[in-house]
Amino acid sequence: MGVSIHMGQSDSYLAKLQIEPDLISRIKEAQKDDGELWAILENMEVGKQSEFHVDEHGVIWCGKRLCVPDDSALREALLAEAHSSPFSIHPGSTKMYRDLRQNFWWNGMKEAVAKYVSECLTCQQIKIEHQRASGLLQPLDIPLWKWDEISMDFVTGLPKTLKKNDAIWVLVDRLSKSAHFLAIQQGFSVSKLADVFIKEIIRLHGTPASIVSDRDPRFTSRFWKGFQTALGTRKKFSTAFHPQTDGQSERTIQTLEDMLRACTLEWTGNWDDYLCLVEFAYNNSWQASIDMAPFELLYGRKCRAPICWNEVGEKIIEGPELIQITNDKVAIAREKLKEAQSRQKSYADKHRRALEFKVGDHVFLKVSPCRGVRRFGIKGKLSPRYIGPFEILDRIGEVSYRLALPPQLSHVHNVFHVSLLRGYNYHPLHVINYPLHMIQEDLSYEEEPEAILDQQERIMRKKIISFVKVLWKNHSERETTWEMEESIRSLYPSLFDA
Repeated sequence: MGVSIHMGQSDSYLAKLQIEPDLISRIKEAQKDDGELWAILENMEVGKQSEFHVDEHGVIWCGKRLCVPDDSALREALLAEAHSSPFSIHPGSTKMYRDLRQNFWWNGMKEAVAKYVSECLTCQQIKIEHQRASGLLQPLDIPLWKWDEISMDFVTGLPKTLKKNDAIWVLVDRLSKSAHFLAIQQGFSVSKLADVFIKEIIRLHGTPASIVSDRDPRFTSRFWKGFQTALGTRKKFSTAFHPQTDGQSERTIQTLEDMLRACTLEWTGNWDDYLCLVEFAYNNSWQASIDMAPFELLYGRKCRAPICWNEVGEKIIEGPELIQITNDKVAIAREKLKEAQSRQKSYADKHRRALEFKVGDHVFLKVSPCRGVRRFGIKGKLSPRYIGPFEILDRIGEVSYRLALPPQLSHVHNVFHVSLLRGYNYHPLHVINYPLHMIQEDLSYEEEPEAILDQQERIMRKKIISFVKVLWKNHSERETTWEMEESIRSLYPSLFDA
């Protein structure tokens, strides 16, 4: 800042106030000790590098841009001002470079900007990657025989029937695609589920060699693991928070729910009264992946239904012929499944990218912050964030990794799909401080309000709705939101005590 006073003949004076940012003054002062800029001056004297010039104050410019000397601390301060100040708020590398190049120049500025942004801890934790999802599709191996490998899942949240059933246990053969839909109660114990499994699955198909399922607490319990180990069944769990391994059960559940909705609209009564008909219709219908109906692959032909009254009489098939027909159908089904898997992988990989990490690397883990306030019937969520970094201990398969989680996250399964990970760029000034104890088992955490900043009323035709402006913990005032006062008051009454 410079101040000058000029006195006039009529006892009046003229004051001039000139303000210059401290950073600009430091740059101009540091130019005097920079050897690279002095070399530029020497080239100017011999007619080279004509785009540079020196003004009347001895400051070196590149066109209209101020030349920044080779001072790491000075450049770091300039980059910090352009990136994390309240007037810039963490722009991307391209935007930041475009803004800086209008006023400043130094050799290698674009590379320095890109490196600074990539190492910014805040950007690594909050910014979404605008890229294809990471991790190529890894299909499971095709089973060799019917009901050797199965997948299972639960459909919950159904209305309670007269038999007190409110859930469906879905079990699907991975080869024949035949399924069993078992009406159960959601409160069934694991031992009760084991009894149902023996009576409905083992009684009809024997003991499966492996079972694919998600990480439902009932399937990961000690009793269920011990029960399957005693049967000699291998358990294959899908990766935590990435249920695509068990996509077959999920797709079957979608079809089941559609069929149940159709039955509910057309018929009356409880849904478990016609669940057996839904199971028959599903198993007796053509499946694209095996190019036949599941019953046709399971029994050698489709089961007779009222639509096939013309198929009367007995069709005698000798033993060797029946065995040959069954083996042929299994071979055809396996070839069709291979084609379907190849087709599905080619479609899926168009929208994915390969991403690999090494053991010992540090990565961020994606979490989903959500607020306890419901707006428009949907729980409000913020953009995905990342916590960490955590060290990679081991690689599990092709697209999963085991992380070294701190004790505060001991309740979270430590194997994650690569799509939930982001590489960490180290910087010596990084200070990791995050409330890990708030992370829940499903990798989400609930946002908590910190204060009420403002209040207003919205006048409707027949009523008046009160809103409050909420400041959330771990967020700045720029991220405040307007919420309904009734909801905030019921969930957080302590905010209104003051």
